[in-house]
Amino acid sequence: MNKTLTPSSNSRLALETHGLTVNRGQDAVLKHLDLKIPRGHWCAIIGPNGAGKSTLLQVLVGLLPFQGEVHLLGQPLHQHTPQNRARRIAWLAQSSAHSADDLTAYDVVMLGRLPHQSWLGGQSLADHAAVKHALKLTHTWPWRDRALGTLSGGEKQRVLLARLLAVEADILLMDEPLANLDPPHQADWLMLVRELVAQGKTVVSVLHEVTLALYADELIVLSQGNIQYAGRRDEPDLHRAIENVFEHRISIQPLGNHWVALPNLT
Repeated sequence: MNKTLTPSSNSRLALETHGLTVNRGQDAVLKHLDLKIPRGHWCAIIGPNGAGKSTLLQVLVGLLPFQGEVHLLGQPLHQHTPQNRARRIAWLAQSSAHSADDLTAYDVVMLGRLPHQSWLGGQSLADHAAVKHALKLTHTWPWRDRALGTLSGGEKQRVLLARLLAVEADILLMDEPLANLDPPHQADWLMLVRELVAQGKTVVSVLHEVTLALYADELIVLSQGNIQYAGRRDEPDLHRAIENVFEHRISIQPLGNHWVALPNLT
């Protein structure tokens, strides 16, 4: 089932797809997805392994060929120049740290400023200010002179999150941003996302942590390349769809003003 998350005019949409299809060989990884993601919201994408979650993010950021239509901020994706697209939409991929292990954390985060730099202009005061701000937001400023390869997995992930923030994009796409983060830093990430949304940013994240995903404004439930449900976090039908795609091995239960995913041991 394909469903609009929130009724909205094109001027209020961050991302929109019509008939989005991605094929890999003879197999369709994504199948005719119609989707609208409003600006200034946090949308979490969840589903079992192989559902097409990462593929969807890669299409939205312009990294994969596709059939159908993808619109970024009301314009077809192909009408944005690569530099403009890189300024408007920032991307945190899975396992993207290894090629930068020899760089300092500061230099890794400065890579996020490349869309704002000309070929000959070099790094500006604004670039350095954005990098410092991003490092402080992610509590990674003390490691700014350390090589990325000397950091733990969780520390690397926070530096890569800082690189994403340094872009200062309107839309932030994150693929498994909580990988290697311990519970306190997962809580920090949750608060940071809420701050970004309060500033008018749009966040789209692929999460395996279903309980944390249920803090998002809206969720997209993917399975076998199809949208099984898309809706607000408080919708009972959404909760049932989540349970269905995970073969009823989890149960969504209320806890205060939120919901948690519990293992179903019965």
